[in-house]
Amino acid sequence: MAPESTVTARIFQPAKTAMQSGRARTRGWVLEFPRATRRDVDPLMGWTGSTDMLADEVCLTFDSREEAIAYAERHGLVYDVIEPQARRIQPKSYAANFRWDRIG
Repeated sequence: MAPESTVTARIFQPAKTAMQSGRARTRGWVLEFPRATRRDVDPLMGWTGSTDMLADEVCLTFDSREEAIAYAERHGLVYDVIEPQARRIQPKSYAANFRWDRIG
């Protein structure tokens, strides 16, 4: 079965979630497909679902950006690489919590 070449896959490095302080699962790269059809509500159960199996179930992870690009090219996929934004780390000390001129 030949893959659809009209669908553009996204290759990106996932950001850390708001629920974690560490950087777990953010060093790899992900190849996923956008949703081609909208989700519909099942009238009987009220669940949402769609027939778009490519976007619902295909999410490939790779160790590097080059591996993800090589996979997409090997399988003839049209892809778009989204570069990660650089993290700005502001160094802080514990004593900064008790400064007299601190707002808040």
